[in-house]
Amino acid sequence: MRKKIGEILIEKGLLTEEQLKRGLEEAKKSREKVGNVLINLGYITEDDLYKSLAEQLKLPYDDLSQYIPPDKLPSGISVELMRKYQIVFIREEGGKYYFAFSDPIRVLTIDELYLILGKPIEIIVSPKSRIEKALAKLESASKILEEVTEDFRVLLIKETEQGEEVLSLEKLTEDTSPVVKLIDTAIYDALQKRASDIHIESSQEGVYVRFRIDGILQKILGPIDLKYQSHIISRIKVMSDLDIAEQRIPQDGRFKLKIRGKYVDFRVSIVPTIFGEDAVIRVLDKESIMIDLKNLRLDYLGFDNDLVEAFRKKIREPYGMVLVTGPTGSGKTTTLYAAISEINSGEDKIVTIEDPVEYQLKGVVQIPVNEKKGLTFARGLRSILRHDPDKIMVGEIRDPETAQIAIQSALTGHLVFTTVHANNIFDVIARFLNMGISPYNFVSSLNCVLAQRLIRALCQNCKRAVNYVPDFLRLSGIDDKYKDYVFYEGEGCSECSYTGYKGRIAIGELLVLNDDIKELIIEKAPIQILKKKAKELGTVFLRESALKRVFEGVTTLKEINRVTFVE
Repeated sequence: MRKKIGEILIEKGLLTEEQLKRGLEEAKKSREKVGNVLINLGYITEDDLYKSLAEQLKLPYDDLSQYIPPDKLPSGISVELMRKYQIVFIREEGGKYYFAFSDPIRVLTIDELYLILGKPIEIIVSPKSRIEKALAKLESASKILEEVTEDFRVLLIKETEQGEEVLSLEKLTEDTSPVVKLIDTAIYDALQKRASDIHIESSQEGVYVRFRIDGILQKILGPIDLKYQSHIISRIKVMSDLDIAEQRIPQDGRFKLKIRGKYVDFRVSIVPTIFGEDAVIRVLDKESIMIDLKNLRLDYLGFDNDLVEAFRKKIREPYGMVLVTGPTGSGKTTTLYAAISEINSGEDKIVTIEDPVEYQLKGVVQIPVNEKKGLTFARGLRSILRHDPDKIMVGEIRDPETAQIAIQSALTGHLVFTTVHANNIFDVIARFLNMGISPYNFVSSLNCVLAQRLIRALCQNCKRAVNYVPDFLRLSGIDDKYKDYVFYEGEGCSECSYTGYKGRIAIGELLVLNDDIKELIIEKAPIQILKKKAKELGTVFLRESALKRVFEGVTTLKEINRVTFVE
């Protein structure tokens, strides 16, 4: 006789008799399936339930985490049909069709599939939410291929002394039309999904295409046969004016495309790996960014209201240095642009030096770094000081010379905005002191330090309450008083591309320098003493700021554990 799901879960140690009893009672009241009730109560996970179901039915299990849409679906099978039956096509192998089922007991569905396909059906058990995500991937891939038709043309724009020249990409690489279609599709899809980067990676299995969306890499295509790898990289090199013959050293380039009347810039980096060359394409959709920047203000970024108010006071000081820190891709430049937008009244001369100037600010003089021609941050900053500025933005301080000039500028009556790569507000101080900067000059010039991160925001359309097990809460540094607190996670829906998250917000910690803090820095006091003093002065650290967003239901505990350290 077949075991019941509850018995299997208890045998595996995933459920107690008491919990099963409560689950059965709740299921009777709500007329829901027992498995779903046990998940909602936080006793088991969706994976636990479906693994046990697979064991009960003696069928294989697949969580679909590595699911990649096939090139084509079997004749007679559509995404609509699969969505209707909550199934997804996996592969064809050995004269059989393999499908993932969330409800493998539905005999009528299996019979109908057999009638449509005329071949045996092999069943794999998969969680319902993962099947939804897989179907979303399939649907997205189908739509893109439909949209990339003759009326969708990607034009490569070359800037010449006479102006812009339009080149047809198809003429440049006539012998690789499948590759042309692939790259055009990937670029179009990246713009639709608002991806920041396109990663083309080679491995033993083949070539994969991944997008970075909201800071997270997502697999889009692959594995593509390795025989196309050199064609794909050559295509990108041709577009970027790089040396096709050179495959042993890294190369950097850029190109501009006109897609449906819109100009988009791309930065390209190509590196040799053991399986051939890999490429990363950074998408700089300036027109979309300009729309986002039009009314950009600090309170739109997601920071705490108290932090925004304190930061606003410091960016309105007549002189001094405002430092923003964080890892690459943590939104530092956007924060500085928001600050400059707020104080840009038209009465002051504002000059920036950036590498590169990714988007333009109205009424601001912006200078791009060009190291090949000798225009470094340090040299550009010296020239800016002779340009009668009131406020200066230095894209990044990378060396002692730039740091020294920036500090001198802040000490001589200019308001200087800049960024430094560091993990928190105290690491920044150590970075400057290790550059050989005088502690006295440094603290005299410094108004404040803001450290920030970007965290993914929960999709408000599909967020659902969850209860975490005590071990997970303890590992997350959550006190016992929050053990019965209602946390939230996203189930995944069409609104958020089945990720459970939609968009990102900024969290930060702000250190405002007063006399006590300045004195401790000059005395080179240990970090622990600086932290203690900052806490006394009301500084809210990154982890605290992130937890506040969790308790407000804005993000998830798993997301903040990914981005911040558990203290």
